[in-house]
Amino acid sequence: MGIMKYRLEETPGNQNSVSLLSVTFSKYEGDWPSLKHSHYFTELFYVQEGSGEFLVEDVSFPIRKDDLVIINPNILHTEVSLGFPPLEYISLGVEGLSFSFCSNQEYMAFNCMEQKNDLLFYFSSMLTELEEKKTGYQEICKDMLDILTIRLQRITNSAFQVMVSQPPNRECARIKRYIDSNYQDNITLDGLAQMAHLNKYYFVHTFTKCYGMSPINYLNERRIEVSKELLASTDHCIADVARLSGFSSQSYFSQSFKKSCSMTAGAYRKLMKKKNLHI
Repeated sequence: MGIMKYRLEETPGNQNSVSLLSVTFSKYEGDWPSLKHSHYFTELFYVQEGSGEFLVEDVSFPIRKDDLVIINPNILHTEVSLGFPPLEYISLGVEGLSFSFCSNQEYMAFNCMEQKNDLLFYFSSMLTELEEKKTGYQEICKDMLDILTIRLQRITNSAFQVMVSQPPNRECARIKRYIDSNYQDNITLDGLAQMAHLNKYYFVHTFTKCYGMSPINYLNERRIEVSKELLASTDHCIADVARLSGFSSQSYFSQSFKKSCSMTAGAYRKLMKKKNLHI
């Protein structure tokens, strides 16, 4: 297995607004697809071995051993392993923490070779605590996370703020995660509103306020992003791309793709192939 993910169980009575949700150890062995995704939480991504490429929204940049990447909530991203040894990393999912970088970006990458022993200690220790789950592991992880965030603030020289999510925003974040993972399913607005336990019209208003687009438009954009990845990296026919991306028909996919990308799916594939030939 290339990925091992461990979730932190809540300590009874723990009301901290910043909390560790999960620690993931990943070693790329070609057994999972590199598709853009987003989280409702901040992700702290430390490269232990190998090299690759990190894609955030429409930007890509190289990553290598001892690089630290911080991605704020709700930002589309993914990673790709290149060469040998394969990309190997530990990532932390942290709820309630958002970094405010001086560049006004929602992400930042740093090489932490000089701080390697210090930072990697906290990442590795939290991974071990969640693997073994010995008595008091939740408290240890909480304390380590508190120390790590202070050390990150020193290293990045960046202020960060603690966000307190309101219940409707939390529900919308949950629905967004559901869409990110289940875009292939037959998803309807009524079904999403029911899942959020919110009035349909209030749900649409709140989701749009949170993410700048309606839930159905977000679903459509998510499907378009997946289709672009498939067009660029596979030889699936257009009909299969439409189906794998979650579109109900090839004609609706073609219409949606052209509206979103100002070109046909076939033209986009040719453009990507031509671009890859010059890399």
